[in-house]
Amino acid sequence: MKKAYRFIAGTILVLILVYITAACSKEEPIDNDPGLRLSFSTDTVFFDTVFTTIGTSTQIFKIYNPSKDRIIISSIELARGGASPFRFNVDGVASTQINDLEIAGKDSVFVLVKVTIDPNLANAPLVQNDSIVFVTNNNRQDVKLLAWGQDAYFYKKGIINSNYVFTADKPHVIYDFLAVDSLYTLTVEAGARIHLHSGAFLLIYRDATLKVNGTKENPVIFEGDRLEDYYRDVSGQWGRIWLYAGSIDNEINYAIIRNGDVGIQADTSGNSLNPTLRISNSLIYNMSGVGILGQGTTLKAANCVIGNCGANSVALTLGGSYDFRHCTIGNFWNESFRKTTALLLNNYYYDTSNHVQLRALQNAWFGNCTIYGDKDEEITLDQHPDGGVFNYHFENCLLKTEIDLSGNSFFANCIKNEDPWFRDPSQAEFQPDTLLSALVDKGNPDVLINAFINLQNDLQGNSRVNDLAPDIGAYEFQEALPPKRRK
Repeated sequence: MKKAYRFIAGTILVLILVYITAACSKEEPIDNDPGLRLSFSTDTVFFDTVFTTIGTSTQIFKIYNPSKDRIIISSIELARGGASPFRFNVDGVASTQINDLEIAGKDSVFVLVKVTIDPNLANAPLVQNDSIVFVTNNNRQDVKLLAWGQDAYFYKKGIINSNYVFTADKPHVIYDFLAVDSLYTLTVEAGARIHLHSGAFLLIYRDATLKVNGTKENPVIFEGDRLEDYYRDVSGQWGRIWLYAGSIDNEINYAIIRNGDVGIQADTSGNSLNPTLRISNSLIYNMSGVGILGQGTTLKAANCVIGNCGANSVALTLGGSYDFRHCTIGNFWNESFRKTTALLLNNYYYDTSNHVQLRALQNAWFGNCTIYGDKDEEITLDQHPDGGVFNYHFENCLLKTEIDLSGNSFFANCIKNEDPWFRDPSQAEFQPDTLLSALVDKGNPDVLINAFINLQNDLQGNSRVNDLAPDIGAYEFQEALPPKRRK
């Protein structure tokens, strides 16, 4: 009986082994053709300018097996090995080298590539090159890797407690926040580039000061720290420049502020006879929130473009005193539905107990300005029903509005709803590009008098005083416009 049992068990074991052998024999064959060549979704993985020590976003490409049979890639490795600033990940395995990777017939796998460039104290941009080398059936192929990098100054939750200068020799990168402490001044040199990480703020505390000293040839640039082409016109990449309540004597000249949440927030005026902020010859655009947010402050602006924001381009709230001359306030936001107007004026707020607090709008004066956009109404005059001081005046302005301007002393010599013929408003290109523009020669020369800067030239340096009258807005019409500005 035992012999019969052993015989049956042995027979079953043999049958199992035969079945397994047969199953294995049906496995997809391996293509060993030495002429086989892999296909790739790209021949070069390119990383645009990246900051040293900071990894870029991950780039992805695919490897394709052109054969109907499975293949074995005997090795995948970085040409520079462990010394390379690049790393790759194949099927969840991160390394500089992987051996014997199988790909089924007519199948593909993803390769994820990342780069970190170490600082070398060089001020000039540097280039890092490498390649991922694939060996299949002794056939060698590669995908090239290219990254542009640059050393930078980095600030993370920093407090500046001395007078400090942002030089233009290399970028300045802010993480979380950088605050200028009371009684100190942050000066920004012409040509400096300030890059703020997601959600990051530049804060100017009470009795502290920001001085941005750009020039027409070398403006100061504030933008995010993602410089790949995809992020070139993505809004909301960083927080805001925040002039705290009580900050003093802030000045910004020739700056480009773009792709954040709020361009500039200027809070209640401080202990100074000068305005909290004087901003001139500057562009603020593509903000997911507000371009300039004034809250009960004193602010002067001249030769500025503030446009294309998810909320208001300019919001002057909680009262205050404001003077805008030869500014273009435009809003052609197209990333989402915009419910707000290009310009908001307001003289109250609700406190923590939900009680109304009136704040005097001492003055909001707009001379030779454009307030325009793609909505029927681009001006909100939000005076509280209980009244309060609410003084405003528009003089020789082009307005997009449904307000009745006839006989209205608050709107002197203003033009309503006529076409400005902007060059490309969707890209914040607000130059008039034809003599048909309602902006041309419609300004008042008296607006140039007593401005805090010389307004005889426009934002691009063109004369306003060589023809019949200045044009409305930040730009003077030119027969031959310069090449389009890249963002």
